[in-house]
Amino acid sequence: MHDCQCGLPRRCRRPESVYRPRLAGRCSSSHRVASAGGPGWDTLPRMDIPDRRVVIGLDNGGTSNNATVLDMSGRFLVDRLAEVPSRVLEGPSRAVEALVEAMDNVLALTGTPREAVIAVGLDTPGPASAFGVISSKGSTNFSEPAWRGFDFRGALEIRLGLPVIYNNDGNAAALYAHHVHFGADAARHSSVSAIVGTGLGAGLVDAGRVIRGAAGMAGELGHVHIPMDGLLAADQPVPVCNCGFSADAESVASLTGIAKNLLPYWLTKFPGHALADQPLTTAAKLVRGYGERGDPMALKIFEQQAMALGRLFTIIANVTDPDAYFLGGGVVEAAPEFREWFLATVRQHTLLRAEQAAVSTFALVPHLDMAGARGAAIAALESLQVA
Repeated sequence: MHDCQCGLPRRCRRPESVYRPRLAGRCSSSHRVASAGGPGWDTLPRMDIPDRRVVIGLDNGGTSNNATVLDMSGRFLVDRLAEVPSRVLEGPSRAVEALVEAMDNVLALTGTPREAVIAVGLDTPGPASAFGVISSKGSTNFSEPAWRGFDFRGALEIRLGLPVIYNNDGNAAALYAHHVHFGADAARHSSVSAIVGTGLGAGLVDAGRVIRGAAGMAGELGHVHIPMDGLLAADQPVPVCNCGFSADAESVASLTGIAKNLLPYWLTKFPGHALADQPLTTAAKLVRGYGERGDPMALKIFEQQAMALGRLFTIIANVTDPDAYFLGGGVVEAAPEFREWFLATVRQHTLLRAEQAAVSTFALVPHLDMAGARGAAIAALESLQVA
């Protein structure tokens, strides 16, 4: 903690509804602080008078869009979910209109005039390019042929007539977790985030900035192959991912991995289990509740997921050597005792050198249901350039 009267901590201990950007390289008391990162960040003007302009964060999902509003002082004007249906199954044009509806909805909710909006941050599930073009192979959420190669970011930018800054959902959540955890010191640190959902989202942040890669697909950690020896039972089939890979992290650590690979096997080891009477997709969604209640089969499934994430983090430790490892997904929304057990198990199976263990931390992604929209808004604010 430095003793500047601005009160900005070296590690964030402020209310998480506030994100404090660096304006023109100085805090309000002219104390020099580290850059929060992002293209053109150094060109943002210092604001000595109230600035009514805002940026919007839009988090696009398979069923819903969540939106938030971030003002120029770094204050989020929304403290809860502001969702509308995403309409992605109805095709690209309808999905673009649904994002416009999400923006209009959150503006109305906060009483913010549309002319106050100067930029929009968008995140979507991947894989997609750095510029928001959906993969030519499609993806879990964008499975219809019309989505393949669709310029989602560009279409929204044309529709709104505003700059739209794109990140995939894993990167957006990772950016939010990083800035909340490190606060004003974000530019001095690196982190990795793994978000366990329908798939396995992830993000890498270095010096406060998302690592995107040449094609924008860096940080797709769900499709990194991990060792299966000692993770799988002796007679357990090698898990297969929807992407076509075998034995990648997502094939184990995801809701799809539970339904496709883990649950079918473990039901054979627990005959008569109540979940055996449910369709696999339904049963997979119920496993977490059983795990929270200490069900032996469910705990076996989540132990394997935690082991897979630990092995994934071990690989990342030998590639980027981050300061922090963040975990998000359904386990964050679970009962405290269960999620702490899960995080501890991930940590147990992350093999770090003594030097790394001494300086790294493990933590949960905060406000997970809002992290994507908030991270998208932070990216939009950081990207602003003023001539």
